[in-house]
Amino acid sequence: MKRRDFLRSTVLGAAALTMSSQRAIAENIDSAVLSTDGQYAATPAQVAEFDRPLRVKKPPYPQPPEMSYQLWVPRGVVFNFTMDDSKIFPGTSRTISVYVPAQYKGDKPACVMVMLDNLMVPPVICDNLIYQKKMPVTIGIALASGVTKAAHPSNDDPRYNRSFEFDSLTSVLADFIEHELLPAVRKQKTPDGRPILLSDDPNDRCITGGSTGAVGAFTVAWKRPDTFRRVFLWSITAVGMRGADRYTVLVRKTENKPLRVFMIDGTHDEWWGGPELGDWWMSNQALERALFYAGYEVSHIWGIWGHCAGPAVTFFPHAVRWLWKDWPKPVTAGRPGNAVISRLVQPGEGWRCLLEGKEPVPSNTYQFPGYVAKPVVDARSTAAALASDRQGRVFLQNPSTGEICRLTGRGKYTVFARVSPGNNGLAFGPDNRLYVAETARSRILAYDAPGHVRVVAEGLAGRCLVVTRHGTIYVTEANEERFYAGKVWLIEAGGKKRVVAEGLNGPSGIGLTPDGLWLCVGEHNGHHGWNYQVQSDGRLACGEPFYWFHVPDSANNCGIGQICFDRNGWGYAATRLGVQVFTTSGGEGGLVYAIVPVHEKQLAGICFGGRYMQTLYVSTGTEIYARKV
Repeated sequence: MKRRDFLRSTVLGAAALTMSSQRAIAENIDSAVLSTDGQYAATPAQVAEFDRPLRVKKPPYPQPPEMSYQLWVPRGVVFNFTMDDSKIFPGTSRTISVYVPAQYKGDKPACVMVMLDNLMVPPVICDNLIYQKKMPVTIGIALASGVTKAAHPSNDDPRYNRSFEFDSLTSVLADFIEHELLPAVRKQKTPDGRPILLSDDPNDRCITGGSTGAVGAFTVAWKRPDTFRRVFLWSITAVGMRGADRYTVLVRKTENKPLRVFMIDGTHDEWWGGPELGDWWMSNQALERALFYAGYEVSHIWGIWGHCAGPAVTFFPHAVRWLWKDWPKPVTAGRPGNAVISRLVQPGEGWRCLLEGKEPVPSNTYQFPGYVAKPVVDARSTAAALASDRQGRVFLQNPSTGEICRLTGRGKYTVFARVSPGNNGLAFGPDNRLYVAETARSRILAYDAPGHVRVVAEGLAGRCLVVTRHGTIYVTEANEERFYAGKVWLIEAGGKKRVVAEGLNGPSGIGLTPDGLWLCVGEHNGHHGWNYQVQSDGRLACGEPFYWFHVPDSANNCGIGQICFDRNGWGYAATRLGVQVFTTSGGEGGLVYAIVPVHEKQLAGICFGGRYMQTLYVSTGTEIYARKV
């Protein structure tokens, strides 16, 4: 058989096998049928959960009764108002539509459904589902994207904010909804004079959108699950418009968040101007598979329609029932499907705040808050570098005062030493001395007890440091005045120092593998970490930009602070996205396998401590969090 014929027969055989298996799963349903509730097909238990299982053979799809007005069902009302005073999206104007169900009395907070791109769920559906008690009493808020008029009197060239507001992968839209949209709605009254009371409980809130609006809906819940936990996505544009294609990876790598997600899309999903940006239909499937893999409660309907086509509205009642199916039971995070996260986190163990300080005053240099990441550590920060001694006692550095403190309990600490203010590095050595990189005075100090200090070396403004089992010290020096001018210094016994690596882009975090054979150096100003072979005389060789770290949409760098390793050789980096867990020098070295967010905070310091060194401590610049791992 010729190679071409062999390949053709193999492909056709695989296709036939796939189609036959799909027909078996669908139980004699036409091959054009949608797949609902679960990963690929509904189970009998899932089918029994709803009034009318969705099983249709081909378009046109029949209209469900929830989309028809029923004489005995009381109708809600819809009113509109204009928002044009946003400080988060300055200069924009937009229309807000508010749906108020007939059952809302104005005496207690109602549940909330925010619908991007105007009122996407027809009010009649909500009327019927609320009447059937398949949905709680819910106020719907339809949010249009902002428009900024041109300064010219004719205003014939406005700026449309839709993609900027909805496709961006930041928490700015969530902040706009929480701090501007919902307060603006609360200021309104219903047409008959009732006050608008909205629940603050994220389990009482649902957010939905289509296309770019679906990206915005998912981003709001993903970045801020403390605001929304029920998510309805219609033909989400998880493609390369402003970075939403990254979600299929980030969802798999990031620790589960308490979200419930319903997705709708069609096999002919494609926007007329969109093939250059990605495969829209496949991206929906890829995101659903990522959510399923990661352990999320996710359901979907795949049909035979185009991008955000009208037939999808037919299945809104089914989706809305599923999203609210067990309310008021809270939405919780499922068991992680990511094996690294499963190995790392313990069930029921979340982040505990041990020390809380005041948030730094934001700098006026940022033109658009939320899209330019602020420094993790500045002159107002109160908690940066962390280190633990061999007993597991944790010490922290206060950049604003220069105090080095030992944590003694939740909210409690004792001052161990005082050095110059600044982002000073901390590390314990095998001699159980605390070594400090005092940046402002360009020297390295060693403490064996409070007040007992000696100067180890001078003449280098260290950022972070690590001490080897032989007592030598590696120190990073960033040199922020010039790009790619950072260095790694080696300090030998007696204080002799020499440069062993240079040309780095803001080197900060530094760590040794448990066997002491490999050195990792993270670049604060980029998204790489360097791996060096440690020679017997302390020199570094074979340096490569070996590690690759994820960067949030709000920054141009990963902002690595400290780096530490567990006893198995896995690395943990404090970054703008939280804790990024990576391999070191193995066959799959340099890959980030897990991201563990800390309440969406940017991190500065990280170390293991506590009993048996099984608690992970992190700092955010103003707070200290701990988690048993």
